[in-house]
Amino acid sequence: METLHVIFYFSMVAWFLSEFLYKRILKSGEKDQKNKDKSTLNVLWIAIPFSIVASVTVSYSVKFPIVHSVWIFYLGEICILTGIILRFIIIRSLGKYFTVDVTIREDHKIKKEGFYKYLRHPSYAFSLLTSFGLGLYLNNWFSLILAFVPPLLAFSYRIKIEEQALVEQFGEEYIEYRKSTKKLIPFIY
Repeated sequence: METLHVIFYFSMVAWFLSEFLYKRILKSGEKDQKNKDKSTLNVLWIAIPFSIVASVTVSYSVKFPIVHSVWIFYLGEICILTGIILRFIIIRSLGKYFTVDVTIREDHKIKKEGFYKYLRHPSYAFSLLTSFGLGLYLNNWFSLILAFVPPLLAFSYRIKIEEQALVEQFGEEYIEYRKSTKKLIPFIY
């Protein structure tokens, strides 16, 4: 169990560092249409750290376990690692079209293959999987809610703004793509 705790702490550091680096490195360029973001990046950078701090704090102060078994810690850590790794893969697959702010690149194209065949926002889905994993790892119902709901609300706001920008840019092509895919959960939502 101690090894799992060490892996958990390393994964939390990796999560923070990866998001910090994405924010620093993957910003829009001077030629991009940047006026689309409407502070969604700021909302995310408030919601996610708040959810982490609040969920961890609550887990220490209020005992309301999800289950009374150690498997929940393993499941939580699997979700955290899967979310971090798959988000990285998604970001790499988008290449130059991925920016941390809602941006339309000069030669932007809608990606429709890979995860994008099923989900319009897999990067957000895997970030939410990481948050969900944190809540599971903390094994506390209140922590699970605090770890997951604020990022979900922040990403929902961002998705609304992002999809407006994509419809403005691509029109019917994006509307048709939206009809054949889900937002965050394959085949469900």
